[in-house]
Amino acid sequence: MTRGPLARRLLTHIALRLVAATVLLGAALVLQVRAPEGIAYNPYFALIGVVYAVSLASIASLRWVDRFRWLTDVHFAIDVLTVSAAIAITGGISSLFSSVYVLPIVAASTIRFRRGALQVAALSSVVYGGIVLAQYLEAAGHLDPILGFPIGADLPSLSVAQYTVVLNVFGLFAVAFLSGSLAERLRRADVRLERASEEIADLQFFNQYVIDNLLSGLATADEHGRLLTFNRSAVLITGHALADVLDRSVVEVLQLPRDFMERLDQDLMRARSKRSEVAYVRADGVNINLGLSVAQLPLPDGRRGYLYTFQDVTELKRLERDAQLQKRLAAVGEMAAAIAHEIRNPLASMSGSMQILRQELALSNDQAQLMDIVLRESDRLNDTVRSFLAYARPQRVERARLDLLRILQETATLLRNSHEVSEHHTIAVTAASAPVIVEADENQVRQIVWNLATNGLRAMPRGGTLTLSGSAVADPPGATVLTVTDQGVGIPSDELEAIFEPFRGSFGKGTGLGLAIVYRIATDYNAAINIESQPGRGTTFRVTFPPATLRRAARAS
Repeated sequence: MTRGPLARRLLTHIALRLVAATVLLGAALVLQVRAPEGIAYNPYFALIGVVYAVSLASIASLRWVDRFRWLTDVHFAIDVLTVSAAIAITGGISSLFSSVYVLPIVAASTIRFRRGALQVAALSSVVYGGIVLAQYLEAAGHLDPILGFPIGADLPSLSVAQYTVVLNVFGLFAVAFLSGSLAERLRRADVRLERASEEIADLQFFNQYVIDNLLSGLATADEHGRLLTFNRSAVLITGHALADVLDRSVVEVLQLPRDFMERLDQDLMRARSKRSEVAYVRADGVNINLGLSVAQLPLPDGRRGYLYTFQDVTELKRLERDAQLQKRLAAVGEMAAAIAHEIRNPLASMSGSMQILRQELALSNDQAQLMDIVLRESDRLNDTVRSFLAYARPQRVERARLDLLRILQETATLLRNSHEVSEHHTIAVTAASAPVIVEADENQVRQIVWNLATNGLRAMPRGGTLTLSGSAVADPPGATVLTVTDQGVGIPSDELEAIFEPFRGSFGKGTGLGLAIVYRIATDYNAAINIESQPGRGTTFRVTFPPATLRRAARAS
C-alpha cells in the first residue's frame, strides 16, 4: 500500500522507538546481571514487551494517519506514557530515565514541528509531575500503592523534589522550543528550497523554450571548437539532427573556412563579435547563404567558449539583389522615358511636316507611296512611344466606386466599332443581376479591359467569341474578378511566365507593351492575375481586385 509523507515519517519514528526499546532491554539485562536486586526488572521487561506490541499496532494504523491526523498525536502520547511508565518503575523522582522524555519531544518536532513539540512537552510535564506527586503521597501514607510495588523507598526531600521537577519541566519545554524552532526553520527552508527549485526548473524550461523558439540558429562551442549545444532553429536551418552535430567541430558542421578558428581570436580582440556570411549546403543538398555572428562565451567551469548565432539569409540576399536590379531598372526607365519624350516632340513635327508636303507637292505614285509609308511608320512609332510612356510613367490615380459591368459594356461597344473586330468576331458581355463594384481609377480599369480584349481579338485572326465578365467573389469577401476569355491560338506553357515582359508581342501588331501595362496596373492595386490557356483552344485572363485595393494603390503611388 502506498503511504503518504506523514505515514513515512511516522514509520521512521516507530523504527527508532523499537531500536530504543531494544537498547533499553539490553541495558536492563546488563543491570540484572550486575545487581539483580537493584531494580524491579519483571515489570520493566513487561513494559518493553508492551512497547513492542504497541509499535506493531502503530505500524498497522499508518494507513489511516494521512486521513486522520489526530492519530499522530496518539502515537506521541503513547511514547510519553511509555517513558513515564519506565520512569515510574525505575524510581520516579530518582529515575535515570527522566531525560528520555527528550526523545518523543524531538520526534514530535520533526513531524508536527513546534506545535507538536510543545504538546508533547506539556503532556510529559503533567505525567512526570503526577508520578512524583504520587510517590510522595504514597510515602506519606495518603495514597495506597498504585502499581502494586514500591515506587521508591528513599526519596529526596520535598524541596529537592520540587527543584528537580521544575528543572526537568524547564528542560523539557526548552528542548521543545529549541527543537520546534529548528524544525520550523528547517521546514521553511525546505519550502523555500522547493520553491526555488521549482522556479529554477521553470526558468530553465522557459530559457530552453525561448532558445528553441528563436528564429536564429544558436550554437555554443568549447575553446577547441567542439559543439556543446545546438538549438532547434539551428537544426531546421542546417538540416542536421542534434545527435549528429554535438561534439563535432563547428568548422565542419557550419562549413566555415579552414583558417576561421585561427583568425577568430585575433578578430575578437578587436571587436566583441565577428560577423561573416558563408555559402552553406544543407543536409538535403539545398544551397543557402548563412549570416553568421560569433562572440566569446565564458563557460561555467571557467574556460572560454564561443557563441554562434546564424540565420538563413538566402531570401534576404535575393531581395537585396532584386532591389539593386529594380533600382538600376528604375534609373534606366527614367532615362528611357526622358529619351522617349524627347523623341516624341520632333517625331510629331516630322509627321506634321510630311503631311503638309504630301498635300502641297505634286508627287508621283511611287513618291506618294513612300510618303504614306513614312507617315504610317511615324504613327506606329508615335504609338510605341506613347505606350512606353504610359508604362514607364504611371498616371496619378483617382479612386472612385465603379460599376465594372458598365465599363465592360462600354468597352465592348467601342471594340465592336473598332478596326480590331472583323465580321467573324463576336463580343459577349456576361451581365449580373446586381452591379459589381470595384474601387479603382476608371481610366486604369478601362485600360486593363481594353488591352486584354484587344490581345484576345488578335489571338483570334480567324474569328471567334471574346467574352468579358465581372463578378464578386466570397473569398476574400468584397473581392472583384474581371475575366476576359478568347477562343484564340492559346499560349504555350513555357511562354506563360514571360508574357507580361515588355516588348513580348507575338501578333505582329501593337507595341508589345499592352500586357506589361496590365501587369503594372494590377500590381499597383495588389491584384492577382491568373492565366489559363490551352494552345489551339483559347486563353482566359482573370484579374482579382482585393477589397479596398485602391486605398493601398494610392498610398503606393
